[in-house]
Amino acid sequence: MDKQDKKYTYEDFLEIIKTLRGENGCPWDRVQTHESLKPCMMEEAAELLASIRIFDRTGNPENMIEELGDVLLQVVMHAEIASEEGLFTMEDVVNVVSRKMVRRHPHVFGTAKADTPEAVLVNWEEIKKEEKKDKDWVESPLREIPPELPSLTRAAKVLKKIDKFYEPGYTYEQNVDALQEAVDALKAYDACPYDKGLEKIMSDILVRLSDIARIKKISQEQILTDRIEDLIEQYEPPLS
Repeated sequence: MDKQDKKYTYEDFLEIIKTLRGENGCPWDRVQTHESLKPCMMEEAAELLASIRIFDRTGNPENMIEELGDVLLQVVMHAEIASEEGLFTMEDVVNVVSRKMVRRHPHVFGTAKADTPEAVLVNWEEIKKEEKKDKDWVESPLREIPPELPSLTRAAKVLKKIDKFYEPGYTYEQNVDALQEAVDALKAYDACPYDKGLEKIMSDILVRLSDIARIKKISQEQILTDRIEDLIEQYEPPLS
């Protein structure tokens, strides 16, 4: 049977990655590390999001299948490297995430009640909080939000944690008022030379917009992405 016609299994895929990392494997794959693969994971995650957008537009899942495979490749590569280092295996990864899903869904696998998506999220956060007790790698509420996140996404998460753990956050109306003040200050810079003050004003505007998005449960990354796509299509309509 031609290799392109063979139906590969998940187990086959694990063996393929082991072979690529093995003594007679691929020179590029063999030298990769957790650190060197970080940009690859970011790129593949972005391409997966793009494939979902393409599917929404075309109804064709072919690209999504490929991009999900590329994300899986990154996961298995990290697990294989860890296995070689004697840290953990892919089986450990699957076991831990399976236990987590069972533990965090007591309304499905236990006797707890959660009749709405909102109730599920409340339970999820409480269980997650309990899980993190006495973990030496758990940081403070704000420091645990990864700096690797896109800034707009991270801003909304930080503002939410400040509201929850430290002090009451701005209301929607307070954000709008503060935003207006910042915009008025921005207008005053129209005839002024650039300095660091302009950066401060613009950062204040971005923070207030992030907080409004948090309050209204809007994904600012998504709406900005969609708006950029609108601009692109305005000047470069898709080929028919």
